[in-house]
Amino acid sequence: MQKRALGRTGLTIAPVVFGGNVFGWTADRKTSFAMLDRFTEAGFNAIDTADAYSRWVPGNRGGESETIIGEWQKSRGNRDRLVLITKVGSDMGAGKTDLSARWILEEVENSLRRLQTDYIDLYLSHWPDPDTPYAETLGAYEKLLKAGKVRAVGASNLDAEQFAEALEVSRALNLPRYDVLQPEYNLYDRSGFDGPLRDLTMREDIGVITYYSLAKGFLSGKYRDRQDLGKSARGGGVEEYLNPRGFAILKALDTVSAKHGAKPAEVALAWIVAREGVTAPIASATSVEQVESLVRGGTLRLEAEDIAALDRASAPA
Repeated sequence: MQKRALGRTGLTIAPVVFGGNVFGWTADRKTSFAMLDRFTEAGFNAIDTADAYSRWVPGNRGGESETIIGEWQKSRGNRDRLVLITKVGSDMGAGKTDLSARWILEEVENSLRRLQTDYIDLYLSHWPDPDTPYAETLGAYEKLLKAGKVRAVGASNLDAEQFAEALEVSRALNLPRYDVLQPEYNLYDRSGFDGPLRDLTMREDIGVITYYSLAKGFLSGKYRDRQDLGKSARGGGVEEYLNPRGFAILKALDTVSAKHGAKPAEVALAWIVAREGVTAPIASATSVEQVESLVRGGTLRLEAEDIAALDRASAPA
């Protein structure tokens, strides 16, 4: 499996990252272990999670995903072959996002304990925190980097202006910079990353790992009308895509999929993998069969005419 450099972090990852938001939610411990086994057996090495996964499930408190990943890697003895990505800053019950130094230095210990590891490969600020200056957040990360508890830091959900400001604070105060961005990005949701933000990350050599890479499952092709929304627990989030542009994207995916003997989800992932400026998409699964599809998506090579057809169909209005 050919690995890709993740910006300037020194980390290298395979072209698809496993999304751990499903662990402790739509995938139980046994299924999660089986999927992670298959994913890594295929040569993939990066797993994305967050301290808040999956707090939204009734009875959960957050940390369930990290706990399952920690138990799995400990039982397999493969920590040195993994790139573990987790995040801090989501609402963990206090009713607010929090990137204060106090919270980061406290919560990193909880993530390390749940993941059963001495270090986190990539630690991300999950959401912007308007109440905490970048200098305070980056100062906390500097302590973690020097202590060896974190190998690299990045941010999720920042726009171009916010990311540029964070980089400027790093330069001005000689603090660690965000070396990775995690934006929402897929064939349908392109406008938030394409343009100034993508230009900035390419200019600054920022690693980019995209989330919602399959548009909450819409790009799998299994949601063709409103009657299909009940097919899964996540179906309710797909309704916004059921419009003429969404259907045009599905039509293009169907055409390219038929040409390559692939599934629409595999082609959708392959489009992101081929996108200049993106290191790897994040994608999740709830069965080993779906993991096989992620593997195929990460290795499928689209032709220039395929990419052009998908670009045309998905071009923002």
